[in-house]
Amino acid sequence: MTVPVRKALAAAGKYVLLLLMAAFCGFPFLWMFLTSVKPAPELYRTPPTFLPEQWVAAAYPEVWVNGRFVLYFWNSLLVAGFTTLLAVALATLAGYGFARFRIPGGRAMLLVMLFTQMFPAVLLAIPYYVLLRQLGLLNSLSGLVLVNTTFALPLATWTLRNYFLTMPKELEEAALVDGCTRLGALWRVILPVARPGVMAAAIFCFINAWNEFMFANTFISRAALRTLPVALHGLIGQYSTDWTLLMAGSVITTLPIAAVFLLVQRHLVSGLSAGSVKG
Repeated sequence: MTVPVRKALAAAGKYVLLLLMAAFCGFPFLWMFLTSVKPAPELYRTPPTFLPEQWVAAAYPEVWVNGRFVLYFWNSLLVAGFTTLLAVALATLAGYGFARFRIPGGRAMLLVMLFTQMFPAVLLAIPYYVLLRQLGLLNSLSGLVLVNTTFALPLATWTLRNYFLTMPKELEEAALVDGCTRLGALWRVILPVARPGVMAAAIFCFINAWNEFMFANTFISRAALRTLPVALHGLIGQYSTDWTLLMAGSVITTLPIAAVFLLVQRHLVSGLSAGSVKG
């Protein structure tokens, strides 16, 4: 077998493997969508049908309007968006400081931040509840933003610190020589080059806040302030569940995450810091 043939077979094998992995990961989402457009009698048919014999999209306007998912979608977007902005802003400053300065006890602080990720979130529910009650932030989206930020900040800080460590110091040194302040060099020179790392940290923060259920269910009792995961849980009945509505709500909840990945995937795979310094 010649070398070109072996290369062609190896490339074909890689594509087949990638297609199989994509099918394995994408099939649950496809089944979720197909279930959301099936009529109710068809859901319980044995054996189950893969493609609907009759396509019915009535569940989407039903759950979006009558199920108030338009309001819950907006609540989740506010919580996830502000959590991402706050966590990434703080993690950028902290990560840059840990990467570029010798801070007394800095290594210990990083280890403590990482250690906090080992605690199950349920252990902190009562302390957070008491703290938010004392601050008057129970039943408020701002309180939920603060709680989500505390969980997103440690890993985001570690991610950005490690990314800043891979960047050459000559970048900011050149900016400092040209008259920039340290913050000016960070804003004008470092952050544009560090965009892939910032995007990766932002995606982590956004997904964590978007999918968070326990704190949103514990700290929010007003129906008008529910987020999408809590609203989805509310569609599960004690004795029966409308699976068409539940799957339609799940599709609506999943779409923003898929859109975020499609929008920022090029930033995640590109190495903008490569070749930034010549010579």
